[in-house]
Parts: sequence; structure tokens; C-alpha cells
Amino acid sequence: MSRRVVITGIGVLAPGGNGVKQFWDLLTTGRTATRTISFFDPAPFRSQVAGECDFDPAAHGLGPREVRRMDRAAQLAVAATREALEDSGLGTGTDVPERTGVAIGSAVGCTMGLEEEYAVVSDAGRAWLVDHTYGVPHLYGYLVPSSIAAEVAVASGARGPAGVVSAGCTSGLDSVGYAAELIREGSADVMVTGATDAPISPITLGCFDAIKATTPRNDDPEHASRPFDRSRNGFVLGEGAAVFVLEELGRARRRGAHIYAEIAAHASRCNAFHMTGLRPDGREMAEAIRVALDEARVAPSDVDYVNAHGSGTKQNDRHETAAFKRSLGEHAYRTPVSSIKSMIGHSLGAIGSIEIAACALAIEHGVVPPTANLHEPDPECDLDYVPLEARERRLDTVLTVGSGFGGFQTAVVLVAPGRAS
Repeated sequence: MSRRVVITGIGVLAPGGNGVKQFWDLLTTGRTATRTISFFDPAPFRSQVAGECDFDPAAHGLGPREVRRMDRAAQLAVAATREALEDSGLGTGTDVPERTGVAIGSAVGCTMGLEEEYAVVSDAGRAWLVDHTYGVPHLYGYLVPSSIAAEVAVASGARGPAGVVSAGCTSGLDSVGYAAELIREGSADVMVTGATDAPISPITLGCFDAIKATTPRNDDPEHASRPFDRSRNGFVLGEGAAVFVLEELGRARRRGAHIYAEIAAHASRCNAFHMTGLRPDGREMAEAIRVALDEARVAPSDVDYVNAHGSGTKQNDRHETAAFKRSLGEHAYRTPVSSIKSMIGHSLGAIGSIEIAACALAIEHGVVPPTANLHEPDPECDLDYVPLEARERRLDTVLTVGSGFGGFQTAVVLVAPGRAS
């Protein structure tokens, strides 16, 4: 019989919410944290809004040398790791570090550091032959995404298996699923896992501008992210990190740890169809949901809440709606669904882990976060998308899903601690 995996610690850095408490307060009040980009002048770009974190490395215990060494994505991950470890009661290390591993998701790695350093070594792009001597000593660490996992391992004292999962916008779901599987199979007893991305940079904006995936609604940044609304016209870029301490259930109980939720199942599929396009029938996402529910041994009618990918693009929201109907049947019409991207934007690979944090807290507090800015529902998106205001509801089984460029579709099932008997 496979071992069971539970969440005993959570750390979150997200737009409008440094730390779990601020993050949860933002979600439950339905406030938005999207704004005009302040990191650089966004005027040349089609989309000029984003969900930025008000992140001060020093306030999170990062010294000048760590800030110099680490890209912003790694800084966010380490700060979230420290909060998760403190929350779990394990501190900066475990009793058996060789049985503690790390799995971190990221879609675009150290984008900000790489772009900034390229601008330096190329004299802002004017020099075709770059002068590497002007680069920071840790430039190689920016190039290799595994450096993020290494930094988290150092911060947590983990000496077990460590690695990075990069599967586009499902990275934050897949990293947690991978970590849970390592515990189930006996390769680790504790996993420090989650995801991070800090992609708010000119090159990222330029890439998404080119395919018109991000919203041009620059005159109203707070209401620019509108999942499932008739007037939606693209997603809002974001950044952030969420990290968890996962433990084998018996171990967590023996040490009296607080358990937020059990990671009951993870499943992923690929549509093998198009790099950015989605089939309208939602078949691949529905299949991932079906497999995850089967693995968790719960029926579609047991699902109490669905945390949607809900990016706010026309095709994604229709695709998801079809997938929920295909996988949950008539129960889809009775199940509350919401998208927290309406409040914090889409932080690419990090968002899946941030959404797992939202789901665990939803189970903990018995509250479904709302979909902000949903004033005029799209008739093609005709499910209960919890518009504008949070809703109190007992949640025993929660489904969270993700959809990523390349056709990746992932589903994760979380269940309440009371079911972990």
C-alpha cells in the first residue's frame, strides 16, 4: 500500500500578499493586486499591466551576498521556503536530512537575471560580440534552472533528491505531484516543494505581445484580469512563489504536526495538438481530471470546489468549461469554480503551486475564493464561477487544474485532513 502525503507547512509570496496571512486576506476579500508595471517603463509594449510582488529581500532575511547571487525567482523561492519550514515546525532542517528532498517548479527560470546581465555584457544590445567580463560571477547560476532547487536545498538543509520540474504553466502542479510521488514510493519522508517564477521583464512582455496572449486593457489595471467574463481579452502576467512542506502522514501525526490537507492524487496529459492552441472539447484536461479522481478514489460528485486555471483568454476559459462538464457530468453545474488569477495575475510556472496554497487554505477555513471582475459572464462559460464575493462552504474534496503552452494539462486532488484516517 502506498504511503499517504500531507501538507504541514505553507509559504507564499504573491502580488498583494507577502506571507500566507496577507495572501489569504486578499483572496477572501476579493481584492485585486494587478497594476501598471513599475519594474521598467512598459510604454513600448501592447500589454503594460502585471501582478507585481512588493518584495523586499532584506525583510525576508536575505543578505546582500544572497541577493547578489540569486535571481529574483530564487529569492522568492527561498523566502517562501523559510516561511513554510517555520509554519511546519521543522525549522531550517529535519532530523534526517538525507530523507528530505526538494522539487521546485519553474516555467522560465532566472529570466530577469539573464536579461539584465545580457543588457550589461552587450551594452544594451549594441555589441554583437558580448564581453563576458562585465557579467556577474554567478551568471552560470542564472542560466541553469537547477540553481533554484539548490538554493532551496541550502535553505532547508535537505540532502535527499533535488530537482526542478519545468512544464510551462503546469510546473507548479507537476512539481508537487512529483514530490508527493517520491514520498509515496519511499524515496523521501519529507519534501520541500512548490514553484517560483519572476518573469516580469521586457523580453517576456515582448513574447506574449507577439502572440497577443496578454490583455491590452492598460487603462484599468485593477480590473484587467477577467476570467470567464464576456469582456475578457487576455491574461495579466504575474510573479510569485509558493512552497510547501510535504510529509508522510504517519510521520506528521507522530510529531503532532498541523495538517492542512492531503495530496490525494496528481495526473497530467498532453494534447499533442498545438504549442499555444487548445482543442475546444477539453478532452485532455478532462482525462487528467478523470485519472486524478480515480487515483484519489473519489467520485466526480464528491468534488466540492474546483480551482480553475482561469487565465482569462477566450479559448482557455471555454476549454476548461468543456473539460469540467466532460469530467464531472451534471455535478459540474452544482460545483463552485473560481479563478484566483483574477486577483493576482498569471505567474506562469509558479501559479499552480500558489493555487494549491489557495486550495489548502480554502479547505482549512471552509471558504471558496471568488472570481474577481466577473460582472458579465460569458454565456459559453455557464458554470458557477463564484463571482466577486467569497463563499463559505465546507470543503472535503478540492480539485485544482492547470493548462500550459505545449498542450500540458494537469489535475491535482486535495482532501481535508478528516478524510486522512
